[in-house]
Amino acid sequence: MFSSYLDTLRARLRSFAGARGGNVAVMFALSFIPLLGFIGMAVDYTHATSDRAAVQAALDSATLMLSKDVGNLTEQQRKDKAHDYFFALLNRNDKDLQVTVKDPAYSAADSQLTLTVSGSVKTKFMPFLYKFGCAHCDTVNFESSSTVRWGNTRLRVALALDNTGSMADDGKMDALKSATTNLLNSLKNAATKDGDVYVSIIPFNRDVNADPKNSAASWINWTDWDQWSNDCADNYNSSKHSQRTAAATACGGSFVDTIVNGNHKWVWTIDHSKWNGCVKDRGPSSKPGDSPKDYDANNATPAAADTNSLFMAEQYGSCSVPLLPLTYKWDDLKTKVADMTPVGNTNQTVGLQWAWQSLTDGNPFNPPAIVNDGIPTRKIIILLTDGLNTQNRWSSTQSTIDARTKLACENAKKDVVLYTVQVNTGGDPLSTMLQSCPSKETDEPKGPKFFHLTKADQVVTTFDQIGTQLSKLRIAK
Repeated sequence: MFSSYLDTLRARLRSFAGARGGNVAVMFALSFIPLLGFIGMAVDYTHATSDRAAVQAALDSATLMLSKDVGNLTEQQRKDKAHDYFFALLNRNDKDLQVTVKDPAYSAADSQLTLTVSGSVKTKFMPFLYKFGCAHCDTVNFESSSTVRWGNTRLRVALALDNTGSMADDGKMDALKSATTNLLNSLKNAATKDGDVYVSIIPFNRDVNADPKNSAASWINWTDWDQWSNDCADNYNSSKHSQRTAAATACGGSFVDTIVNGNHKWVWTIDHSKWNGCVKDRGPSSKPGDSPKDYDANNATPAAADTNSLFMAEQYGSCSVPLLPLTYKWDDLKTKVADMTPVGNTNQTVGLQWAWQSLTDGNPFNPPAIVNDGIPTRKIIILLTDGLNTQNRWSSTQSTIDARTKLACENAKKDVVLYTVQVNTGGDPLSTMLQSCPSKETDEPKGPKFFHLTKADQVVTTFDQIGTQLSKLRIAK
């Protein structure tokens, strides 16, 4: 019995010695610790990478925010605001993350601000590798920085804003005022000093109001206005004082008692100072023999030698509020927006043409000269309208007017970056003309340049989007 037992034991020992299957378990046992270490490293690395991305995003935003007013702060205020901005923006509830904000590096001469943070992330698995030679596996250390340079692009922005009667519908005018005010705030914040950003506001309907205070300007063509004044006065019986007074009020002039051949005669005298400021499309009158030079669709400087290049005055009864040329007086710009009133028919061409003209050297605006110091100046036009073209100087046919607007767009895009916004709350069809008008999405600032809106409140978000694009031109990281 005992011998049989020994024989059985020997056989089993020989079988175990020749077996290979058990080696898998042995090898796995020997490799388990480093394998666990690698898995832990991957988990810790993912954790640290996520924290670092959050830190960098908060740091970038904090640097941009601080750059807005850094020049007006003391050194201590810069330090305090850098700390406050960063930790307000760091949306990270992670006890393993420790971050320190270093003192801001600000150079007024170079218009540059750099914020730097250093930090560490505690690891959860990697400390186990300490026993295997990893002496600093308990934390992952990092340092991140963000630099903002400003003044790399100056901006001149013209806002051609539809002030036609239909803007009173569906809350569109209120939304436009709110959106434009927000946009002005964004542009103001993008400027570090006066003159970095200029803005003009061009309210338009069938005409544009070039401001009655310009009644003595050399760039106005009075031909049609004078004819209107004379025709208007002819409708009054000048023999009656009450009629003469009424004519003076209604017709832009006055009757003057004049001695003609020894006799008293009431002579009508035109008074351009009574002009309400409205101008219509400039250019030829469409009579046979006129030479079309597309003055309604370009920004040529008006010249007395060519009357078609002058701006044609008229006493349009639905004249909008006067335009405001390029300025950085932000309160004046906001007041102009608040004064806008919806009235009259739609002529997108005249709004676009005057917006472009406001960005152009020479008459009628003579804007401040662009500084030639190596910093580029970019010209921007934003054309917002709520409907389709209905009337210009020559026509009430949409397709005819659209052709003039399209030509103005093509011409303007050679000189400016053009945005177009159609606010369509009344069921009008999409304007393919407006859709084809703007600059390319790849043009700086990159992004959409045409917006088709179906609700009034979308004007606010759209102008916010455009404002963000324009601000990026001012700040380069």
